[in-house]
Amino acid sequence: MSGYNVIGKPTPCLGSLDKVTGRAQYTDDIVLHNPLIVRILRSTRASAKIKEIDTTLAERFPGVKAAITGKDFKNTFGVLPISKDEPAIAKDVVRYIGEPVAAVAAENAKAAEEAMRLIYVKYTDIKPCLDSRQALEKTGSTIHPELKRDTNLHKSAHQQFGDMSEGFKNASAVVEGSFEFKPLNHAFTEPHATQVEIDGSGDLTVYSSTQVPHYLHIALSEVLEFPLHRIRVVKPFLGGGFGGKSDPFGHEMICAKLALMTGRNTKLALSREEVFFTNHGRHPTEIKMKLGLHPECGITALETEALIDGGAYGSFGVVTSYYNGVLLQGPYRVPNFSFKCDRVYTNKPMCGAMRGHGGVNPRFASEVLLDMACVKAGIDPCEARLKFLLQENTITANEFRITSCGLSEGLKTAMERSGWREKYGEKHGKLPYGKGIGVACGFFISGSALPILWNNQGGKDKSEATQSTVRLTIDFDGGVTVYTGASDIGQGSDTVIAMMVAEVLGIPLSMIKIIAADTRLCPVDFGSYSSRVTFMAGNAARNAAIRMRKALTEAACKLMGLPPPVYKRPEEPVNFFRQGGRKPDFSSVYLGPNPDYSDGFIFKDMKIGCVSASGSASGSGKSISYMEAVSKALEGGALQASGIYVSPKMGGKFKGAGAGLSPSYSFTAFITEVSVDPDTGFVKVDKVTCAHDCGTPINPLAVEGQIEGSIHMGLGQALMESMNYVDGAIQNPSFLEYKIPSPFEQPKIDIICPRSDESEGPFGAKEVGEGALAPLVPSVANAIYDAVGIRLMSVPMTPDKVLEAISKVREGGR
Repeated sequence: MSGYNVIGKPTPCLGSLDKVTGRAQYTDDIVLHNPLIVRILRSTRASAKIKEIDTTLAERFPGVKAAITGKDFKNTFGVLPISKDEPAIAKDVVRYIGEPVAAVAAENAKAAEEAMRLIYVKYTDIKPCLDSRQALEKTGSTIHPELKRDTNLHKSAHQQFGDMSEGFKNASAVVEGSFEFKPLNHAFTEPHATQVEIDGSGDLTVYSSTQVPHYLHIALSEVLEFPLHRIRVVKPFLGGGFGGKSDPFGHEMICAKLALMTGRNTKLALSREEVFFTNHGRHPTEIKMKLGLHPECGITALETEALIDGGAYGSFGVVTSYYNGVLLQGPYRVPNFSFKCDRVYTNKPMCGAMRGHGGVNPRFASEVLLDMACVKAGIDPCEARLKFLLQENTITANEFRITSCGLSEGLKTAMERSGWREKYGEKHGKLPYGKGIGVACGFFISGSALPILWNNQGGKDKSEATQSTVRLTIDFDGGVTVYTGASDIGQGSDTVIAMMVAEVLGIPLSMIKIIAADTRLCPVDFGSYSSRVTFMAGNAARNAAIRMRKALTEAACKLMGLPPPVYKRPEEPVNFFRQGGRKPDFSSVYLGPNPDYSDGFIFKDMKIGCVSASGSASGSGKSISYMEAVSKALEGGALQASGIYVSPKMGGKFKGAGAGLSPSYSFTAFITEVSVDPDTGFVKVDKVTCAHDCGTPINPLAVEGQIEGSIHMGLGQALMESMNYVDGAIQNPSFLEYKIPSPFEQPKIDIICPRSDESEGPFGAKEVGEGALAPLVPSVANAIYDAVGIRLMSVPMTPDKVLEAISKVREGGR
C-alpha cells in the first residue's frame, strides 16, 4: 500500500518457517522434567447418578502416583461469569457421555491407562434429555436443578424493534421457512493438550493449547483455590482453535490439581475421540424465519425464532443466544426486526463458540429467504442487495453504530469478475441445467465492545474497561520487544502487531520481537475470539509505539541541541492512521524531528519538524541515527512504553443492548458457482468470488489466508460436516468418519478487498477472521437453487437431500 513502509505489504507470518520445518513447539512437544502422564476416565452414561466410585485399585497400581474424583474439586467454572456451571470432574451426577468422572497420574502412559480401567464406578441411570424440543417440556427432572426451573431452558433472549405488523403490511413479497442445522466440531489439527510445571516453591506454570490465557489463569485460581500470583499460563504455538479453545477446560484443571497433589510435573494430550467428547462446537439449531421485502424500500420486516441445543453446560451459550438474533441487523437496513432465541440444556457434550459465533446459522436462513423474496418479486438478487446495504455513519434499529462499509464497491467488483450479469441475467436458471450461481452477504463484529470480565484499567467506571494492553521495551541493542497478552492461534496476530509497531517506529520488521500470551510477562488481553485481536490489540500496540516514538524524539532533540518538542493534544479523539494512500502524519501527534526510513531510522532536523517555544521554526541541518537516539534515551534507564485500547461508549439501554456491539463491523459478499449432478445429488463448488471489507489489509497475505480458510470451513458446513449422535453417544468421533473438505474440494477463489475508511481501526483495519465464513454457506444454497431449482433448508446439504428435493420438484413438474 502506498504511503506505508510496512503496513499493506504481503508478509510471511512470524514463526511460519518454524512450523514448516518442525521446529515449532506445540504444547505436547514441550519437554518438562520427568512429568507424570495423566489419563481421564470418562462417563459411559448420558445421564446418571454416581452412586459409588472407588479408586483404590488404581492408586495401588505400580507407577500410579495419584487418582482424583469430583470430590477433590469444590468450585465449578465457565468462561462467562453468569454461567459457571461446569465441574472439572463430575460429582454426584454425569450429564453426557464422555464427561470426566476420575483421573490418574502415573509414571508412564501404559500404567495410567491400565490403572484408569481399574477405577470402579456404579451408576444409577436417569432418563436423559436428548432432544431440544423435549428440553422445553416440564418433566419433573432437570439437568441443572440448581437453576430451580421446571424445564431445561438455559437462556431465552428476546428483542423487538419497530412495528412488525406494519413492516409485513408494507412488503410486496413475504416469504418464510423452517431451517435445521446439525452440530459441528471445530476439527482443529492440534488436539487439546496441557502440561503443568511445578517449581520448588509449589508455584505452577501451565502450558496449554488455549485461545484465552487470561481467562484460563482466573479459572485455575478459582477452581484450585490457589492464588493468582502463584499461577503462570503460557500459550505455546497453537495448531488451530476456531473458538474451540476459547473456554477454560476441565482437563486443564485436572492436570494442575494433580501437579499440586504430587509435587510433580504433569502432562496430558487428548485423543481425537476425546476432542469430540469435549466439543464446544457449533450449536445444533432450529430456526423459523419470516421476511418481508419491497423492491424499492428493501427488507421491511424480519422475524425469527430459534431453538439452539447447548448440550450439558453453559460455555458461551448466553452470548450465542443473543448473537443468533442481533447479528441479523446487517448488512442491510432492517427497520422492523424481532427475534426470540431459546438455548436449552441436553445430555450431550456442550456447545460453545465456533468461527462466526452465533451468526452463521441465522445468516443462512436470512440470505436464503432474501433470495426467495427477490425471485418472488422478480428482481436481481445482487442488484437488490446493492440497493439495501447499510451506509457509513448510520445506526441500525438495535443501535449498532456502523462507521464504515465498503461492501457496495466490493459487490459491484465481484459481479464484474464473476460475470454475474451474463450468468444470471434477469432471473434464475439462465445457465444450463445443473450449473448455477448464487449470492449472499453478511457482516461481523471486530471484537465485542462488551468485555466478559470487567476492569477499571481504562477509566473510572466499568464502561471504560480496558480491552487490551501492549507494552514495548528497548534496551542497549536497539531491538524492540513487544509484550502482548493476545494469542496467535495461527491467524498471524503476532505478525500484524509487529508490523504496526515497526510502521510507527520506522524500523525494519526484523528489529521487532514478540513475547505473547504469557500471563507472567505480558499485560492483560482477553484473548483470541470475536475477531478482536487486530482491532483491539492492534490499537493498543500502535498507541504504545507512538509513546515510544515520542521518547526517542525527545532524546534526539537533546542530542541536536534543539528545544524539546511541543505536543499537540487534539480536542477530539482522532485516528492519525487512516488509509487511502496517505502516509501517517506523525507531526499531528507531536512536533519534532521526523525519521526518514529511506536511509534507516534517521532523525533529521527539519524546519517543519521542530518548533521552538516561541512558535518560530528552527533548524540546524543536523541528523542522528536511530541508535544514537536510543543511547541518549537510555540514560534514564531501559525504555518502556505502554498502550491500551478502550472501546468507545455505544449502544442502547434496553436489555441485551451490549450483545453484538462492536467498535467496527466487517462486511462480506460471496458469489458462488456450482455444478450439481442430478443423478447422484453431488454438489461441486467450482468457483467462489469473495469481496470482504476489512478496511485496510494490514498484511494482505494473511488476509487471503484467513478468507481461504473461512471458505474451506464454510464448505464443510454447507456440504458434509455433522456430528451424529445415537442415544447421546457420538457415532463419528474421528477424521475418518467426521468428513471435512480435502484440498480437492477447494474451489477456485477470487478475493476482493474493497477499501473502507475505518477511522477507529489501527491504520484503518478491521476484522477478517470470522466474518468471511457465514455468507458462503447460503451462497452455495442459492447457487444450487439456480442450478436445479430446489430450495434446501437443512444443512449440511448432502447428496441424499439434494436427490430427494430434485425428486419432489420433478414429481410436481419443473
